[in-house]
Amino acid sequence: MPATSLSLTPAMLCKCLGDETRLRAMLLLHRFGELCVCDLVSALALPQSTVSRHLAQLRQCSLVSDRRAGQWVHYRLNPALPDWAARVLDELCLAAADANADLMTRAEGCCPVAATA
Repeated sequence: MPATSLSLTPAMLCKCLGDETRLRAMLLLHRFGELCVCDLVSALALPQSTVSRHLAQLRQCSLVSDRRAGQWVHYRLNPALPDWAARVLDELCLAAADANADLMTRAEGCCPVAATA
């Protein structure tokens, strides 16, 4: 699916990221790439049901995509995001990383670092 086929608008992006839990989940996915729900639960220190509900909302906004691997569900940033949205996320996550240093420290211990090519 080409990035231009998403119907994401700037207002929708802001609304989807207007919740602290969703913003923190996006920060983790931006930093670590693809993560299992269990990694996000551990890093966010929230119940699985809460994390899954917020991930479902991010998926409905087309900000993340998921894949199943047996009993596990892995999430990543949607590779079909429009370029403008990817740039906004880059800047937002850069700023949010400083404000969420505790989250990033906790995540280093439980989230696998994405392989870089």
